[in-house]
Amino acid sequence: MEEIKYVDRVGTDCSKWDSMDARFGDNDLMALWVADMDFMAAECVRKAAREYADFGIYGYYKVPDAYYQNFIDWEEKYHHCHIEKQWLRFSPGVVSPINWYVNMKTKPGDGIIVLTPVYYPFLDAIRDNGRQLISCDLVRKDKVYHIDYADFEKKIVDNKVKLFILSSPHNPVGRVWKKEELEQLLAICRKHQVFVVADEIHHDLIMPGYEHTEILNIPGYTDMLVVLTAGSKTFNLAGCKNSFVILPDEKLRQEYDDFLAALRIRGGNAFGYVAVAAAFGGGRPWLEGVIDIIHKNAQYVEETLAEKLPEAVVSPLEGTYLQWVDLGAYVKPNETQELIQNKCRLAVDYGEWFGGERFGSFIRLNLATSPENIKEAVSRIVKNIG
Repeated sequence: MEEIKYVDRVGTDCSKWDSMDARFGDNDLMALWVADMDFMAAECVRKAAREYADFGIYGYYKVPDAYYQNFIDWEEKYHHCHIEKQWLRFSPGVVSPINWYVNMKTKPGDGIIVLTPVYYPFLDAIRDNGRQLISCDLVRKDKVYHIDYADFEKKIVDNKVKLFILSSPHNPVGRVWKKEELEQLLAICRKHQVFVVADEIHHDLIMPGYEHTEILNIPGYTDMLVVLTAGSKTFNLAGCKNSFVILPDEKLRQEYDDFLAALRIRGGNAFGYVAVAAAFGGGRPWLEGVIDIIHKNAQYVEETLAEKLPEAVVSPLEGTYLQWVDLGAYVKPNETQELIQNKCRLAVDYGEWFGGERFGSFIRLNLATSPENIKEAVSRIVKNIG
């Protein structure tokens, strides 16, 4: 493992710590919201960025072969997933192509289904583009969330759903979907001609004891899906604005290329390519160190709340670095923000953002920070509820 260095980011113009006033009306909070890390990037990334910066010329840039090959090799080695260079396309993040596919594959008023609670830009993409949001709520059993396949299929049929946006691993509930779960979802979508947009941006952040299934490793569906991923969550490179759109199907690639040509989007920032190539080429020891910290932080939250607030429901963290906590036994949904922000002095993502008021007693905690921050945050929650 590489040594992981925590950085105090206050005053560095980072969104997480320096723009809380815009979101919460208060900048004097402990930031546990935006999904990026408080850890310095891997040395291999910093070295590559320094070398490019020191070169001193930042003109038009030819994408290096290592950018593609290092990612392809990574997918083969760590996910046993075969990817070819010709399948890969650029996007500045995974949220942009989600919106693009809403427009490519549906018309205003069409139904688009998601498994709620879910990453709220999914919901925004549907609403902002004038489509109908169809929510299929996950079912919680013994703290773990499961898919209601009957409800999923019924809502697809009843609402003539055209598109399914999948979060895998799931943000915010932290599930790493099993192969058989993905197979059932895909079979239902095939049956009813529903196109699938699979967001796998957290696919490297898997906790010990769990295994992520790349949706491309399920044969027979490449003509009806697109996979979105990036190095941004894996290696804390969100500011580099560089993501992969994976399209094994030739017709889908042409469709994507035609759509992007109309938008005049041809590629990204040189520093993003440099950083991503370096990260997938040499960042594994750093990632292992980060996962170790996240796993221990998750264990601390689970164990401490089980002892101090036993009726709080902490969903086991299987993947991502985002912990989903239900405080409904102690606080009313409309009082959650008052408790967490004004009493605990924490900035978190609130449950209602992920699907509505029915999730109002939930909070999502970002665990990709120092153990000291997590311990302090949990202490504040316990103190103000207990």
